Amino acid sequence: MKPDVKAFHDEPTGSIQYVVSDPVSARCAIIDPVLDFDRACGRFTTNNADAILDFVKARGLVIDWILDTHPHADHMSAAHYLHGRTGAPTAIGARVTQVQRIWQERYDLPELHTDGRQWTRLLGEADVLTVGALEVSVINAPGHTLATVIYRVGDAAFINDTLFMPDSGTARTDFPGGSAEDLWQTIGAIRSLPAETRLFTGHDYRPQGRPLAFESSLAEQQANIHLAGRDQQQFVNERQARDRTLPLPNLMLMALQVNLDGGRWPRADAAGRRFLKLPVEIGW
Repeated sequence: MKPDVKAFHDEPTGSIQYVVSDPVSARCAIIDPVLDFDRACGRFTTNNADAILDFVKARGLVIDWILDTHPHADHMSAAHYLHGRTGAPTAIGARVTQVQRIWQERYDLPELHTDGRQWTRLLGEADVLTVGALEVSVINAPGHTLATVIYRVGDAAFINDTLFMPDSGTARTDFPGGSAEDLWQTIGAIRSLPAETRLFTGHDYRPQGRPLAFESSLAEQQANIHLAGRDQQQFVNERQARDRTLPLPNLMLMALQVNLDGGRWPRADAAGRRFLKLPVEIGW
């Protein structure tokens, strides 16, 4: 089946959010919604999520699922906000519990539950959700993060950060639990999908200022700048070398605190104040 796909681009983070819908039943799922955050003043807003809700309402759609492909490091997830507005269930890959345990220790967050209770459902390999008459199948896709999954909906596959557009390459693998070897295997799983599969990426940074792009084909990905002409060892060596040169995403140390709690902004203290922790290192 061929679902309808509507993309929403968040310019500050380069993130692509999706509404994928069954054209017959008008049921839909939201994938990787962004919660706006102004780092300079520490303010959360919901412009991206509200634009998605406006679209859903205008099209007369009913939301069956709110899905994240992984715990993002470069933006906050709006999953919890959208759940509160719509009552739609939320889901993420089941390995998120392992990532929660890693970062609970690093952030000293004893209050963070590490059993995944923040989501309605934790998803494993070959799990299937329904969106109207559409089936949403889950493919474990480690590499970029330990907990990354791909959602396959009809002829569409939402491949998150595993592959960008061919002129932008592949995902970094240097976060805790990431692995260049695992990423290569995940890319192999994508390459084994039917030739007509539409691939929808999670980010577009528009190299050389080209127009926004987020959909590619398996044939087009053969020219991916990080894959063309490489075998596994060449890819792993180049990916690891490149990762050593990359700075952390601007929002990473704050975003993970929100995203590993299902998209919840920090709880208020007795005085109504909310805080994010910022781990620091002494450089001398």
